[in-house]
Amino acid sequence: MPTRSSIPATPRIISPSPTPSERDALDSYTGPMTRAARRRLATPLPVSEEGNEEDGVPALRKARTRSRSPVETRPTAGRRTSKKRTTKTADAKTTSTDSTAAAPKGDMAVSEKQEKEVSNGHLLPPQPAGYTGWGWKDISRSPSPLGLIPIHRHWKAFIHKHEVPRKALHVSIGFFVVWLYLSGTQTLSVCPYLMAALIPIAAVDVLRHHNAAFNRLYVKVLGALMRESEFTGYNGVIFYLLGAWIVLGFFPKDVGVVGTLLLSWCDTAASTFGRLYGRYTPRIRSGKSLAGSLAAFLVGVGTSAFFWGWLVPTKGPMPGDELFMFTGTLRLPQLLSEAVGLTPAQATISGGLALGIMSLWSGFVAAASEVANVCGLDDNLTIPVLSGLGIWGFLKIFG
Repeated sequence: MPTRSSIPATPRIISPSPTPSERDALDSYTGPMTRAARRRLATPLPVSEEGNEEDGVPALRKARTRSRSPVETRPTAGRRTSKKRTTKTADAKTTSTDSTAAAPKGDMAVSEKQEKEVSNGHLLPPQPAGYTGWGWKDISRSPSPLGLIPIHRHWKAFIHKHEVPRKALHVSIGFFVVWLYLSGTQTLSVCPYLMAALIPIAAVDVLRHHNAAFNRLYVKVLGALMRESEFTGYNGVIFYLLGAWIVLGFFPKDVGVVGTLLLSWCDTAASTFGRLYGRYTPRIRSGKSLAGSLAAFLVGVGTSAFFWGWLVPTKGPMPGDELFMFTGTLRLPQLLSEAVGLTPAQATISGGLALGIMSLWSGFVAAASEVANVCGLDDNLTIPVLSGLGIWGFLKIFG
């Protein structure tokens, strides 16, 4: 008996999307979770504070959950700070604008002029347009910048660095003083000539600071004998003449002559050897080194020995030498000699020993006066005056 072929059952089609029951089963299932992830889920999300129209009305403000996230806290503080800073900046700009509008035109012109003077777009210091007043810094020996005097740019080593023409003039004054002594000229008779030269030179120096064109001409002609710090300051020749006038006019003849020689030769030696070897020795103060002071001391000792030990005994006596303070002998004061029990003969020294002590003291005084800074005054003035005072005081006690 033939059998009927069986009809296969209709296949069941499963939808790719889960059924509601399957979705509930999936939602209820959670995989393993770390403690950090569970803690993040437990932390409430921060409430956005931007775009809330009720912030302006205090009565309608609602309590908000404070965010515990440090990432969200820092920008919020930064935004608040920036708002405050912006407000302060705006207030400052408004105040400055109001003050500028209220300021007179003259003050605005002065401020604009000062701004131009502060920064003129060049590396070199600005050249003064006119005389700006006198001050102690004008006569101090400040470091010389390169570029103010034209000839210094062309002769950087010969004139700017080593100052050969200036030092040659400086040293030549000492030989001129020796010639005056050998010619029998008295120190008091030289003082009127020094003052006659000092007055016009000082007047011209003041005039050039009032006239920029004349100052440029002055510097162009005499720039080889100047330091660049003297472009806006006063010429060192003024203080050289003034120092020589004081020491020759107010001290005895031998003290005045030695003081002028110390100015001429010791200052030059200190400057020369200080520039050459000062970097290898300790610095005593700004611009003064041990090498320069030792050079001044040695030249001072030699100068004193040359004048009192050779020039006066060999070429003298000259008119006025009878008024010398140092006559070849040194003695202790009477009170001191009596206190230590010395006779007048025992308390007196002469000859080479006295000359050696006098020379050593002169060298010490020269070095000390070259290092000393008296109110920023030029050492062309302080060296002869302090040296004269030191030698005069020493001979007043032991002479």
